[in-house]
Amino acid sequence: MQYKLVERSNPQKKEEVKWYATPINNGKVTKTEVMKEIVNVSSLSRGDVSNAIENLIDIVPKYLLMGKSVNLGELGTLRLSFSSKGVEKPEEFNVQLIKGVRVVFTPSTEFKNSLKNIKFEKGDKK
Repeated sequence: MQYKLVERSNPQKKEEVKWYATPINNGKVTKTEVMKEIVNVSSLSRGDVSNAIENLIDIVPKYLLMGKSVNLGELGTLRLSFSSKGVEKPEEFNVQLIKGVRVVFTPSTEFKNSLKNIKFEKGDKK
């Protein structure tokens, strides 16, 4: 994993500036590229893998919108979360106060363990 150093100031103490490591994004892998790799390491056809991925993309949001978490085995679990503004009394609350809906991914123990052997190197990018 490549990193670069960036200079950041402390939000509470603007005059305090330090250098921090941040990951370098070396591009994106497309769904098609992932699909081709799965085809190469399995007995599934390209159509089978494409169908499974497309169905996963359709089905996961359905369960999340039902308030369920979606456990994807050794990959991890997805769930919805949000925040809201506070009110003094429950009767003052309305759904317009809910904001920041996001999907939270919690990696499984197996997934986390697969990342334990990460090696870091300084990248060329500044």
